[in-house]
Amino acid sequence: MKSARTLQGLVRSVTPARAHHGPTRVTSVGLVGAPFNKGQPRPGVELGPSRIREAGLVELLRTQGVPVKDFGDLEFKAFSNDAPVGGVRNPRAVGSAAHRLSQALQEVKREGHTALMLGGDHSLALGSVHGHSAAVGDLSVVWVDAHADINTPLTSGTGNLHGQPLSFLLRDLRDKIPLLPNFSWVTPCLWAKHLVYIGLRDVDPGEHFILKHLGVKFFSMSDVDHLGICRVMEETCDFLQNQGQRPIHLSFDVDALDPSVTPATGTPVRGGLTYREGVYITESLHQTGLLSAVDLVELNPYMSDSEGGVKSTVSAAVDLILGCFGRRREGSHAPDYSLPQATSSPAHNGDKPRPQCS
Repeated sequence: MKSARTLQGLVRSVTPARAHHGPTRVTSVGLVGAPFNKGQPRPGVELGPSRIREAGLVELLRTQGVPVKDFGDLEFKAFSNDAPVGGVRNPRAVGSAAHRLSQALQEVKREGHTALMLGGDHSLALGSVHGHSAAVGDLSVVWVDAHADINTPLTSGTGNLHGQPLSFLLRDLRDKIPLLPNFSWVTPCLWAKHLVYIGLRDVDPGEHFILKHLGVKFFSMSDVDHLGICRVMEETCDFLQNQGQRPIHLSFDVDALDPSVTPATGTPVRGGLTYREGVYITESLHQTGLLSAVDLVELNPYMSDSEGGVKSTVSAAVDLILGCFGRRREGSHAPDYSLPQATSSPAHNGDKPRPQCS
C-alpha cells in the first residue's frame, strides 16, 4: 500500500514559506449566525450562535490577529402550516432557511472572507455548502460528525432533514431525491469523490449503502482508534491534495466529540473524538492553506443537565473555531514582534556590575 505523505510534506508543497517560518497568513473571517432548529425536533439548538458569541469568540479571533466582520444573525421565515411531505418534516422551513443561508454565504465569499457559519442544526449545511460552491466553484468537503447525514428523503427513518443535507448536495444522488416544496433552488454542487468524513459511529443502513456504493472516503471512530488522529489527517490531506487543491469546506458537528466533552447537543453518541483530536483536525486543515468556509453546528444548551455541561460544549466549540483560524497550542507571536531592550542605568548603593560570561 502506498504510504501517505506526511501532513508536514503537504503543507510544504502548498505553502512552503509557512511550513516553518512564523505564523500562517491571517485571513479575514466573515461570521454568519444561523439560529435555526426546524431540521430536527428538539428546541434549543437555535441558541447555539448566541452562546458561542457570548463566550467572546469575536474578541478571541481578533486577539490572535484575525480580522472579523460579523454579519449578524439571519432571520428565517416562519411557516404556520409546514406539514410533512413524503415523511419529510418541515420541508418548507428548511428549504427556505437553507436558501437564505446560501445567499448569505455567497455575499461573505464575494467580499473575500473565509466564511464561518454558526448554527443551528446541521440541515443548514445544505445552504452553506451550496452558497460556498456558488461563489467559488468546486469544493472539497470535510464532514466531522458522529452521523453521515446522507440519508435521502426516501431512506430516512425519521424524516428529520438535519440527517439529509448531503444527499441534496451530491451530484451522484441527483436522481434519488424527490421534489420538495421550497427546494427548487437547490442545484447539486458536490461530487462524492470530493467528500471526506471523520468521526462516524452512528450510521443508518441506507447511509452505509450510499457510502459504500459511491466509494466515499470516510474515517469511522474505529479507524481513528486504529490509525491515530495524526495518520487520519495525513491521509485526509493527502486525499484532498490528490483530488486537486480545491477550497475546503469544513462542516463540524459538535456531536463528533465525545459527550463527555460536548454534552450539550441533540444526538450525542458515546465513543467520540477527544477534545485534542477535534482541535488537531482543525489545526491540520488550517495548515493546508485551503480552508475557505467552516460550519459549527448542533450546540444545544437545553440538552445538557447542567450549566457546566453547556460551558464545556461552548468552550470546545470556541477552541475548534480558533484552531481553524490559526491558533497554535504551542503559542505564537506577531511577525513584527521583538524583545524589548533593557535600559542601562547607573549602579545604585555601590552595586557591582554583573560579571560577563567568558
